[in-house]
Amino acid sequence: MPDFPAATQRSRVRVPLRFHDGYGVDAELVTFHGLTDGQEHVAIVLGNPAPGTTPLVRLHSECLTGDVFGSARCDCGPQLREAVERIADRGGVLLYLRQEGRGIGLYNKLDAYALQDQGLDTYEANAALGLPEDARDYTAAAQMLQALGITALDLLSNNPDKADQLRALGTDVRDRVPTGVFTTPHNVRYLRAKVLQTQHTLPLGELSELNAG
Repeated sequence: MPDFPAATQRSRVRVPLRFHDGYGVDAELVTFHGLTDGQEHVAIVLGNPAPGTTPLVRLHSECLTGDVFGSARCDCGPQLREAVERIADRGGVLLYLRQEGRGIGLYNKLDAYALQDQGLDTYEANAALGLPEDARDYTAAAQMLQALGITALDLLSNNPDKADQLRALGTDVRDRVPTGVFTTPHNVRYLRAKVLQTQHTLPLGELSELNAG
């Protein structure tokens, strides 16, 4: 079993969630003591898994531009909206992780956007800034799941690295469930880079057709 300190639940509070398209659901937000990275990550508990089933879990990295402002340069906002409903229907948890820009921070992410406007893809832009392609570490996520009593789950994600890291941290990821594909003319190069550089499970053929158009 991986050796990392245990986190504990700090507080739980009921919060009604309401989205711009009219969808709403009641959730329970959980905060924690003892997370290894010192960040204020939050678990959003939604629905109730049926007896004998594994909960559906998403690790969602914070994206101010996409989640809050509706930026079309990424698919983060639509993924967040989809995940809340899918998890609420089945029962599980969304971990909202303070990892803006794949862990490089908001200002660096916006600097990377400027380089993307010059022709670099999202990973090349990070490298040009002297930053990691993906700086995210999911030890805190594993701590949160452990504190919630979740040892086995189905992971709602297109990113194989999330599943690999959780498994290495001792979490039983039984299945990786892909999210929807949310393409716009502004994010298709970003999504293609995810497939080509980090093997995200997205339909490359469809993305190539849209990019060509």
